[in-house]
Parts: sequence; C-alpha cells; structure tokens
Amino acid sequence: MAKKVLLIEDEPNIIEAISFILSRDGWQVDTHSNGHDATEVVREKMPDVLILDVMLPGRSGYDILRDLRSGGGTETLPILMLTARGQNKDREMAEKYGANRFMTKPFANSEVLEAVRNLVGV
Repeated sequence: MAKKVLLIEDEPNIIEAISFILSRDGWQVDTHSNGHDATEVVREKMPDVLILDVMLPGRSGYDILRDLRSGGGTETLPILMLTARGQNKDREMAEKYGANRFMTKPFANSEVLEAVRNLVGV
C-alpha cells in the first residue's frame, strides 16, 4: 500500500509539481488549499507525512502547525513546512512550533522528494 502525503498549498503550480513528483515515486497524494479547515482535514485523512505551506488563505501554516502539535493524534506527524520567505525568523518559528523540516521556495523537486522520504524513513 502506498504511503500517503497530504499537501496543503494554495499555489496551483506548486500543487501540480509536488503532486507529480510524489505520485511518480509511488505516493498517494491528497491536496487541500486553504487554512480555514486544514487542521480538520489533516486529522480526517491522517497522512504519513504533511507538506504545509506557511502562507495560506484563512489561516497561517504556523497556526495550523501549532494546533496539530497540541493533540488530536497529530503530535508526531512528520511535517515539512514550505515558505516563500526564507528568513531566519521564519525558520525559527517553524522549529518552535514543531516542524520536522523547513524548505524555502523555490526548491528543487529532488529536494522535496528526498525530504519526504527521509521524514517517513523510506
């Protein structure tokens, strides 16, 4: 059975690129594009790994990350944060709230694939 990844991202080109490279590698990819109900979607789908954008409509990725780390069975879910802002304070916030990995846009497709594989140990 394929490992499941949930991608929460609002930029169509990034959704398409990440979905393509992960699907080609055998992952089952689900996507979601807003922050309003992202926490509920993660808990409903319970993926093996989550790729979470920082800037989303409705709620920030940091708020979603904080909620996921506070309980509900998602405390140890491997999470890769993506952001267009790669400043130190962004990385520090991601680490503070419990992200496992942090990656700035633009990124190489191979970097995302390697990060996801490492997060779940495949």
